[in-house]
Amino acid sequence: MARVRIDNYAYPDAPRLGVKGWLRWMWRQVTSMRVALVLLLVLAIAAIPGSVLPQDPQDPAAVRAFISENPFWGPFLDALGMFDVYGSAWFTAIYVLLFLSLIGCIVPRIGVYWRRLREPVPPMPRLLTRFSPAVAEVQSDVADASPRAVIESAGASLGSWRGYRTRVESEEGRASLVAEHEHVREAGNLLFHVALIWILVAVGASTLLTFRGQAIIVVGDSFANAVVSYDSFESGAWFDEGSLEPFTLTLDEFSADFSLAGLAEDFAATVTVTEPGQEPVAQVARVNEPIIVNGAKVYLQGNGYAPVLTVRDAAGAVVFSGAVPFLPQDSAYTSTGVVKVPDVTVGEQLGLEAVLYPSAVTDGETVLSIHPDDSNPLIVFTAYQGDLGLDEGIPQNVYVLDQTLLSPLRGDDGQQAVMSVAIGETVDLPEGAGSVTFEGLSRFAAFDLRKDPSLPYVLVGAVLALLGLSASLFAPRRRLYLLAENSGAPGAATVVTAGVSAPEHDADATEARDRLLAAATTPED
Repeated sequence: MARVRIDNYAYPDAPRLGVKGWLRWMWRQVTSMRVALVLLLVLAIAAIPGSVLPQDPQDPAAVRAFISENPFWGPFLDALGMFDVYGSAWFTAIYVLLFLSLIGCIVPRIGVYWRRLREPVPPMPRLLTRFSPAVAEVQSDVADASPRAVIESAGASLGSWRGYRTRVESEEGRASLVAEHEHVREAGNLLFHVALIWILVAVGASTLLTFRGQAIIVVGDSFANAVVSYDSFESGAWFDEGSLEPFTLTLDEFSADFSLAGLAEDFAATVTVTEPGQEPVAQVARVNEPIIVNGAKVYLQGNGYAPVLTVRDAAGAVVFSGAVPFLPQDSAYTSTGVVKVPDVTVGEQLGLEAVLYPSAVTDGETVLSIHPDDSNPLIVFTAYQGDLGLDEGIPQNVYVLDQTLLSPLRGDDGQQAVMSVAIGETVDLPEGAGSVTFEGLSRFAAFDLRKDPSLPYVLVGAVLALLGLSASLFAPRRRLYLLAENSGAPGAATVVTAGVSAPEHDADATEARDRLLAAATTPED
């Protein structure tokens, strides 16, 4: 090798790695088990923000609220992708690196393991004195006490199901058995890592093929399983919206049981599921007890009240009539809702912001709901007129009233009017804008529909990983040796020597040796 002299010292002129050498070095680093474990830990840590912070795909409103409430940390975390952790580039990079690391680590090990399985079991060592030997004799009065017969009897006792690989050698007056049980532990280790890759692939596929949607259904109304019918809908990149199975879901009844203290005891939504070409089927959905329709799980996610309101404009024409879902805000089901009336015959468009108190009590100034049941429902609302902004082509939240182009309706004192209405009552709007009638009170149920085709595969991967981990932790690594010798003299006994090679922590190794020795020296019935 050429040498380079620097400061009167000759250093070896080593060859440069070059591009190919550096790539090979990086691949070896990425595919090492140490790096795989580090990446697995990093992936677990990186998933923590996805559980702590609101995520944009699931709750964009909460994300916007967090950013507005935290003017510094909100935009900073948003720039880092913390509000869409599982879809961010850095999380995907960790995921892909872990995936490559596991594959690059496991594939060579599978090759080595396969070649080792095809190699014969090592032969019997010359001396058994260092393998915890135990000695017994088989007398000549046994039906067949030849060394070969003794070894075959012992080999049959092991059985293939025990996971031993055996090697039997026989010569005149001497026979030996070597039983190896080392490959099961490595097989379990490989199975665990293959199952882990299986799970990663299944989870990755689920993000591409799954769908999830939410729908609010008022009692008596129906829902059709189509994208346009969902209140919110999200799906993977490979999901085909045309693959949604057609069915309708009708909410026949909703019951809610509360204790006297107002604590929820039971929620039950009785629905009728109708599929094309089949008879309608009545089912009941409860909390954590979803119903299943064509492989999709339908969860009862929430519920609330839906006041039935009728709005008339300044000309007395009915411009709105129907049940409006109000969202509960506390345990007493104090609920807020919005009514938008764009199609008035006279005057400007109308908008209402309302609060429902199911069991209202008041001291003349303050209104409270003291129980979730609808014992004394009362609606307190304010009204607006102007342009609702519905003609701009920009989607609006049905539970938020955009007041940008609206003006509040004011009373005789010039202040914004705050009105209240009970069931069966009608209240006139200020400035002659019309009237509002509280016709009745219905209920609604919020359903979460989701379908993840990867779940069976994730379950299979989890079971295989558990089996592999159990085998890698508890399968013994040992070799059993059995040597049978007979001098050949008339009436000579066959001397059987058994030994075992196993790690010190294998407490059952000696017992396994003794069982093998007993099987060799005990004649069959």
